[in-house]
Amino acid sequence: MTAAPRYGLIRNHIGGAYVDVGNAERFVSIDPARGETIAEIEQADAALVDRAVEAARAGFKIWSRMTGTERGRILRRAADLLRARNDELAEIETRDTGKPIQETSVVDIISGADCLEYFAGLAPTLTGEHVDLGPSAFGYVRREPLGVVGGIGAWNYPIQIACWKSAPALACGNAMVFKPAELTPLTAAKLAEIFAEAGLPDGVFNVIQGDARTGRALVAHPDVAKVSLTGEVGTGKRVMAAAAETLKHVTLELGGKSPLIVFDDAGIENAVTGALLGNFYSAGEVCSNGTRVFVHRKIRDAFLERLKARTEAMVIGDPLDPKTHVGALISRDHMEKVLGYIEKGRAEGARVLVGGERVTRDGLDRGAFVAPTIFDGCSDDMAIVREEIFGPVMTVLSFEDEDEVVARANATDFGLAAGVFTRDLTRAHRVVANLEAGTCWINAYNITPIELPFGGVKRSGLGRENSKAAIEHFTQAKSVYVAMTDVEGPY
Repeated sequence: MTAAPRYGLIRNHIGGAYVDVGNAERFVSIDPARGETIAEIEQADAALVDRAVEAARAGFKIWSRMTGTERGRILRRAADLLRARNDELAEIETRDTGKPIQETSVVDIISGADCLEYFAGLAPTLTGEHVDLGPSAFGYVRREPLGVVGGIGAWNYPIQIACWKSAPALACGNAMVFKPAELTPLTAAKLAEIFAEAGLPDGVFNVIQGDARTGRALVAHPDVAKVSLTGEVGTGKRVMAAAAETLKHVTLELGGKSPLIVFDDAGIENAVTGALLGNFYSAGEVCSNGTRVFVHRKIRDAFLERLKARTEAMVIGDPLDPKTHVGALISRDHMEKVLGYIEKGRAEGARVLVGGERVTRDGLDRGAFVAPTIFDGCSDDMAIVREEIFGPVMTVLSFEDEDEVVARANATDFGLAAGVFTRDLTRAHRVVANLEAGTCWINAYNITPIELPFGGVKRSGLGRENSKAAIEHFTQAKSVYVAMTDVEGPY
């Protein structure tokens, strides 16, 4: 007799509760570290998407009329509930994504709670503008919600992304229909439970489960005013094209092939730490990763020596073990893609300094584990340098001149992020100003406080998430002219 999946059957969460749709198509969620099914999920068809949007429209009528203080109070309660359930949710996130528990327990849920708390505080401050038009009139600008907005999440940070999209949307008075990635469907449903427990009116946050068919139905829905997507470039292009049919607002947070530049005066230990965090955290499945590491020729040997030693000391293992640094990739298919790039790098003439293989020891053969891999001897035209791999693969390149490295760093279709390590802060600010990237770090990497906008340029996306900048993407301005005198006319 086959045991039931650990988390049972997950239904769609619509109008404040899970809904039973009878003979719905189902798919499974697989723990990528163990290769076992941990949940069955009901696929939302177009009719269920309609139902979710209708519930959101009803919820919007209530939510949008509440004061910012009232909305903020509920979002703050949700943040508190997330923190209270951190351990439970971190384990679910680890089983669903393969990421180490030492990451999910201190970043994924907590960062989502921080986002909810930030926008809870911002909600009461959302005001319009008064404009003096002289003695005969004045004007004012109302800052109003868009209505029903759609969110489509990615599989690398499921609950964090759900919070990054829902917190500003809800703070502004919108209702949301959110579709998590089909590979990681579990924690978005838990967030819906938490919102309901916090007192969110029914229908204000709905979770629909499914694959690309569900996403397409959401994007095409005529009553959805905006779609916010986190995903890869190809998906972003299709969403933008489909949204154009109904002139929807779009925010796109897409891929990257970001540069990390290490100058010869940089603190080598700090730079190595930045490179490790910018390549191997979450097994390299981070869109902003600095996978093109440009190291000044004068310190190249010393940098590589420390980089190799520290990478070899990383612990690859069971993601639920607190000692594990590197867990599983999201799926076997994705593992094969990453391993294919590693073989391509070898074929192109790059030298594997560390790693370069699948890890199968100690029972890890059941999962999708790839050793952190460093390529040396790389050139800018190699596929492993140009294309987003989205796995634990770092390419190291040498440079000598500031103008040269900036030009090479910018020679990409992507523009999500960039990092600079140097003790010369004048140079740091000068270089950052010349880098074509939406999110930059100086002497750090991959730190994304909610207070700062996050997003890219070029093919890395449109719009910004987090900070006050997100308010612009979830509201619209209404201008009102108020006459103080009689109306004059020529007829």
